[in-house]
Amino acid sequence: MEPSKALFRRVAVRNGAAATFSFDGTAIRATIGDSVLAALLQDGALVRRLEFGGEPRAGFCLMGACQDCWVWSAAGGRIRACTTPVSDGMVLFAEPQLPAAAHD
Repeated sequence: MEPSKALFRRVAVRNGAAATFSFDGTAIRATIGDSVLAALLQDGALVRRLEFGGEPRAGFCLMGACQDCWVWSAAGGRIRACTTPVSDGMVLFAEPQLPAAAHD
């Protein structure tokens, strides 16, 4: 993690197992127990862009009320990044992914 890149800084050391997950193809390191949003912000990742103007968004309320931190899971569906705990091996995306084309 580049210090100047982070949008979120941990103020207390957290003990726990390390986890790595993927967000838009980039590996993100976190600690089990972190929320997905905290891990993304600590890494400096852009969570999403506003649908109406393209401005960057990164969560707003941090407690699951504002709908501003939705991310999409490769396992299916969207999740709230602020209330979903990190798990090792998660694969997440800022935008919904189109299904793979069927091959004959």
